[in-house]
Amino acid sequence: MAKAHKTTNQAQFLLRRKLTVEGLSEVQWSDLIQELNHHPCVDFAEAKPEGKLIAVFDGTHWSTDELVALVEANGGRLKSGWWHRQKLAWYRFTDDNVRANAKHEPFCCSKIPPMKK
Repeated sequence: MAKAHKTTNQAQFLLRRKLTVEGLSEVQWSDLIQELNHHPCVDFAEAKPEGKLIAVFDGTHWSTDELVALVEANGGRLKSGWWHRQKLAWYRFTDDNVRANAKHEPFCCSKIPPMKK
């Protein structure tokens, strides 16, 4: 059965992020997940074994950097390593794309495309 999205979130701009978090106790994990699930821009958040955080949020109103800041505010830190840095850079790139696509206003195909100034 599919989970219903929050009404404030636009389904076409939902982003799913899987991050490995270190340094959180069980109480801190539960507080973080509860805080994320009550955030208006976050559609869904859960903790998986081995320190995995899965969060689905509206990319037009929130970003991966804000998610990382919230994790760090709760006492955690992201796992460091080459692969995790690459994944975080890709997440930031797609965040920027989603925000740009949300602001884009399509034009009619019979008109001349708008010119940059």
